[in-house]
Amino acid sequence: MELCYQLPVLPLDRPVPKHVLSRRGAISFSSSSSLFGAPDPRQLSQRRGAISYDSSDQTALYIRMLGDVRVRSQVGFEPERRGSHPYLGAFSPILISAGSIPARRIRRLFSFQRHLLSSRLLRGAPHLNPLHILDEDYCGQAKCMLEKVGSWNFDIFLFDRLTNGNSLVFLTFNLLNQYGLIELFQLDMVKLRRFLVLVQEDYHNQNPYHNAVHAADVTQAMHCYLREPKLAQSLTSFDILLGLLAAATHDLDHPGVNQPFLIKTNHYLAALYRNTSVLENHHWRSAVGLLRETELFSNLPAEDSIERQLGSLILATDISRQNEYLSRFRTHLDENDLCLGNASHRHFVLQMALKCADICNPCRPWELSKQWSEKVTEEFFHQGDIEKKHKLEISPLCDSEANTIASVQIGFMTYVVEPLFAEWARFSDTRLSQTMLGHLGLNKASWSAMEPEASGSSEEGESEPGRATEEPSSRVLSQGSQES
Repeated sequence: MELCYQLPVLPLDRPVPKHVLSRRGAISFSSSSSLFGAPDPRQLSQRRGAISYDSSDQTALYIRMLGDVRVRSQVGFEPERRGSHPYLGAFSPILISAGSIPARRIRRLFSFQRHLLSSRLLRGAPHLNPLHILDEDYCGQAKCMLEKVGSWNFDIFLFDRLTNGNSLVFLTFNLLNQYGLIELFQLDMVKLRRFLVLVQEDYHNQNPYHNAVHAADVTQAMHCYLREPKLAQSLTSFDILLGLLAAATHDLDHPGVNQPFLIKTNHYLAALYRNTSVLENHHWRSAVGLLRETELFSNLPAEDSIERQLGSLILATDISRQNEYLSRFRTHLDENDLCLGNASHRHFVLQMALKCADICNPCRPWELSKQWSEKVTEEFFHQGDIEKKHKLEISPLCDSEANTIASVQIGFMTYVVEPLFAEWARFSDTRLSQTMLGHLGLNKASWSAMEPEASGSSEEGESEPGRATEEPSSRVLSQGSQES
């Protein structure tokens, strides 16, 4: 029979180590039923279970057991019930494996099995057999959050915990389904799921900022922009498909360092792309590689066109070309000649929307914006430490001794974010645009309060750092996409 023992809160002698609590997870175990008093181990199934922990409570453990087992009763052992093991579809443990099988292959295998179940959950398909496991509670909470996926206050960090680190897959699949794109373009569900899993796995989650959670955050922001009246009334389904895929893949396989670092270390990517939009070209080509590997769009006649337009969107996130795109956008607005009935104009607006989504962290509520700011600065300073160690010139914004989180944020907001979002508000003067500008002003004031000298240096000393922010060094911000 299927069992699940849940002992909600067990106090520990000491808190769970911080590195263990970095995100919700579990440690799985499997033992012979003979250890539980079975008369003959060959007649019984193994007991499978887990000890899981939750980062929101450092003194809580959850114990569960599931699988096909026999239960000892007063008259002996109840008959064994044979059937499928529910954990294969829904239980997602952190596997500690020994042997020759690479851990990455194991993670992909289990995540693929898990996401097959999640696709049924997101479509509302009923379970053939109820799954009495704790993960079901988390999936339920994640589904509730997805009902408000269009809210600007959407907490991507909480959503990532509820999906056990799979926010990008859950979110992107849900949005594609919500827009009706899966059915419209007749996308194969298995291919789509595999593509999304591969995309998520190819982000480097050891990066504090440029990781799959950031990609999910940008995708959610892109969804908010796609729902704005001007875009919602004009964009085609193909435009929306491109916009969501570009957001999900815009930082694919990001190494956690910026373009100047790759150039000065003679990295092979810098040579391959001739020191031009190195990271953006790599993100694009990586996305195309996964599309071809999974054959997601093999049934569409314009597959080459999709790849080119996807590349055009991702390349627009190059922060070194910020002034180029911003000047063109400003000119269109001044002359009032943007015609969204024109395919090229719609594509340009999508480029601007992705650029906004990529650096919109300073426009989020303070509780979210601050977390992104700390993460991106941590990544910058880590690069600076590497440059110091190898006696390389330290990139702008990467010197922890010369910069603070506040100074980096103030310069980034002043010279990069404010000009872009001011023009976006001219184009789409909606409640969302005003909300973003309001958060931007409040967040900038909050950082200024933490940096007393920022107000005095903003007119003088920050002039140059600001320019540096617009140069390739700030690409780290834009490439990671939001926040700096």
